[in-house]
Order: sequence, then structure tokens, then C-alpha cells
Amino acid sequence: MAKYYEAMNEQIMAFIARQHIFFVASAPLTAEGHVNLSPKGLDCFRVLGPNKVAYMDLISSGNETSAHIHENGRITFMFCAFEGSPNILRLYGAGRTILRDTPQWNELSPLFTIYPSTRQLIVADIHKVQTSCGYGVPLYDYQGERDTHFRWAEAKGPGGLVEYVNEKNLVSQDGLPTPLGLHKEQG
Repeated sequence: MAKYYEAMNEQIMAFIARQHIFFVASAPLTAEGHVNLSPKGLDCFRVLGPNKVAYMDLISSGNETSAHIHENGRITFMFCAFEGSPNILRLYGAGRTILRDTPQWNELSPLFTIYPSTRQLIVADIHKVQTSCGYGVPLYDYQGERDTHFRWAEAKGPGGLVEYVNEKNLVSQDGLPTPLGLHKEQG
């Protein structure tokens, strides 16, 4: 049975802290646009308060979440208990992208491990919290983090990462601009 809260309580925050993976969902306003759902790991999620969260985002093959939240702000996070008692947690909010060399970056980046391939920070103000049973979620054992991304980024090198971002991360697959793309145009 689903339960709704206006904010995260200590029990919910403790559940988040124990999770090794979470999922981020976003969507453009147009019905023809693609809904995005991305898994995230690497201890990159932080609870900043009862109604505020952030995560460190790495360079990847697309930048859909950033484009969507730039357009409309909507973002949903989901955590599932893959061990212990069953539980699903959803955080519904309004997100924004924080880029390097901004006051917000300078304030928040010390809370994270910032890698050469860190692309941006995503911050969200949470307006609804939902828990549900999670009875159908299977049990899995956590074995560790993959190093594939970091080996890929090291092989690309700083210049290669810039080229990759310019090729893959400035607009969404539906043609929406990302804050990275808008910043590049302005700068």
C-alpha cells in the first residue's frame, strides 16, 4: 500500500543512504518526446534536507534528464530495496542542472567525489515522497561498482571528453537544448 509524505523523514533518509543504485525519470512536455529512465550508482546521491536532494552526474551517451528539467523541471527518483525488507521509494520534484564555475557548483561540489568525467550536478526540490510495498522486487547481492566508465574516460583524455560532450550532450535525442549546450552557445 502506498503512503505519501510531504518530506523525507529520518527513516526514509536512512533507507536512501543504504542503497547502491537509484533510478532517475524525466520527460519532455511534448507527447512525441521520449520518457527517460536512467540507473545511477557510484555513491553519487546526497540528501541535502527533508525536501532537497542532489546527485553528481557523469558524462554519458545522452543528457536527457538535464534537457527535460531545463524545459519543465519535472523529475522523479526511485529507490528499490534489493536486500532486506521490501520497499520502493519515489521522490517527486522539480530539478535543475548545476554547471561548473557557478556559485551553486562551488557550494555543492565539495559534497561529492568530482571526477574528470563529472558532467554536472542535478539538484531537485522534492514536493512529494511516496513509499510502497516492493513485494515484487527480487533480492540481489551487491558485488561492487564497475570501473568501466572511468577506464573509458581515462582513454578519452580531457580533450576527448570535451569532444564527446560536444557531440552527444548538448541537445537531447528529441532536440531539446541542455544547459551545457546553452552555456556553450553563450560562452
